[in-house]
Amino acid sequence: MSSKTMAKEKQSSELPSLITSLPQDIIVDILSRISRFEYPILSLVCKHFWSTVTSPEIFARRSLSRRTEHCLYVVLCCQKKTRNQKCIYILREKKTNGDSPNLVLIPSLPPVPMYVNFVAVGSKIYAFGRRSDYEKKTLSVDCGSHTVQPFPSMPVHVNRIVTGIIEERIYGVGCRFSKDWERVMVVFDTKTQTWEPGMVSVEKEGIMNGCEVMVGKMYTRNHANSFVYDPKESKWEKEEMLNLHVWENACLRAYNGKQRCWQVLKGLEALLRETRRMKEWSQTPIHSLFYPKGYGEIWCAEISLETRQRGEIWGTVEWCRHLVTAQSFFLKALDVVV
Repeated sequence: MSSKTMAKEKQSSELPSLITSLPQDIIVDILSRISRFEYPILSLVCKHFWSTVTSPEIFARRSLSRRTEHCLYVVLCCQKKTRNQKCIYILREKKTNGDSPNLVLIPSLPPVPMYVNFVAVGSKIYAFGRRSDYEKKTLSVDCGSHTVQPFPSMPVHVNRIVTGIIEERIYGVGCRFSKDWERVMVVFDTKTQTWEPGMVSVEKEGIMNGCEVMVGKMYTRNHANSFVYDPKESKWEKEEMLNLHVWENACLRAYNGKQRCWQVLKGLEALLRETRRMKEWSQTPIHSLFYPKGYGEIWCAEISLETRQRGEIWGTVEWCRHLVTAQSFFLKALDVVV
């Protein structure tokens, strides 16, 4: 081994001790400037680095200095021998050297039963039961430290719940049976970590199959009709125009909530032909499209959108790659800010 090589190795081995000898506040400031996607590697350097990159202080510093990043967490149904369970993965970004993005299982997060719903608010993922027999399974995941904590159970029994986020409140819409199926809404304030009183609708509209939030309003759908809820007026209305198309898993169309009209996303014809082969595909809030391609294969495409003259929306595929092949299928993607 040459003297130059030995000198470099000695210098690199001394680097962590030099940094850890700095005041902790300076260490936090330095590491907060590094991409969140590098933290798993940094955590392997030493125990001090591990405790720092998983601490609340570093993510508070990232927020104050406006260095937060969008991270995609993906929920897959993992088919086990005895039963299906949901597992949470993180989508690692592609590097500048051309490496492909990939899904990485988060080992510190335990698998959860199928009848649990996930929703992301800020830097946390909330999980709660979609059926009344799982109502006590309410957990929150801190996406900085990847730790799990319980939060209060829902105040009323709700089945088949779907969720939407408006101004840091989780709006959950489901149903309960009382001579007939009644529509029920529960609201969780993520700032105060409390549930607001449950609201029961007089309409017997049955089970809701999907939910989207647009322009501060929540849009839901059952087997026959679509509805819109305005939280400022606490009022439900039917939205007939949404019934013109099947809008769950229909992310190559766009719906304008103000003008109440559908638009086709142009420039994505090749991707549309690819995804038409399978039904299960979904769009995330930051323009990523997940879809199956063959048994157990999960693919992802990143799309950039542009509004041109006359209000036409055009899409461009930035990249499209195979992520994973396993005995699982895609359920949901969550946009987390850390």
